[in-house]
Amino acid sequence: MKSNFFLPITPRGLSTIAPPPPWHYSGDFLVIEFWSDPKVVAALLPGELQPDLKAEGHAQGYFIDWQFTGENDEFLDPARYQYREFFILVDALYKGRPVSYCPYIFVDNDSAIARGWAQGFPKRRGSIFQTRSFAADSIAAPKLARGSRFGASASASGQRIAKGIVTLDSEVANLAELGSRSTVNMRHYPRLTAGDWERPAVHELVESVMDNFTVVDAWGGQGELTLPECENEDVSDLAPMRCGKGFRMSVSYSVTDLKTLVDHSSK
Repeated sequence: MKSNFFLPITPRGLSTIAPPPPWHYSGDFLVIEFWSDPKVVAALLPGELQPDLKAEGHAQGYFIDWQFTGENDEFLDPARYQYREFFILVDALYKGRPVSYCPYIFVDNDSAIARGWAQGFPKRRGSIFQTRSFAADSIAAPKLARGSRFGASASASGQRIAKGIVTLDSEVANLAELGSRSTVNMRHYPRLTAGDWERPAVHELVESVMDNFTVVDAWGGQGELTLPECENEDVSDLAPMRCGKGFRMSVSYSVTDLKTLVDHSSK
């Protein structure tokens, strides 16, 4: 019998939207660094975080092709546990410590949305695609090699919200080049009870905890990212003023914990 970690709560626990931790992730990443208007970045940060003035509006866009499993071979149910994702991390400071903050994230799977909300990621439904590489040699499958190009796109509510291209140059020899900031999020669950709308049941600044974080086949090169202006969307406010490096790599890690930094939840 499975555990009812999430809704819906049922006698056998088979219908729960996601299994209980530990959660294990493996995916192909396309990452593009860019610089946005520092004032726009600062305006996105919760009060507990401060702008990183030295970063000058630095951020990163991530396109990821994910595979997930819990402890019961969930990877054998790919329709339920494979998904794709696009999100942005902006540079910030927490008590003087460099961190990253996620203001926008889109995903094409409801189980991933639930697990993301539990971790503080503000996930919304979207449609995300990226160029894949396959073992069989073909011009349809770019290799991890100098000059290869990988593209990606994301859309939400029928509108294109992001497009990226990475042109590979060389293998990443020093993984520190990929950055080492931990990710900080705001977990927020509102109350619907009349009179309590401004007293959220959960309002916590949290820091992601990723166990056994592994990076392989990391290649770097030039990144290009556009965030087109869209109706009723804020993400385009972060439109790049310039882009920098791009990376293509495979990543895996596990999640069993979350660190609460500040808890403003209503008691």
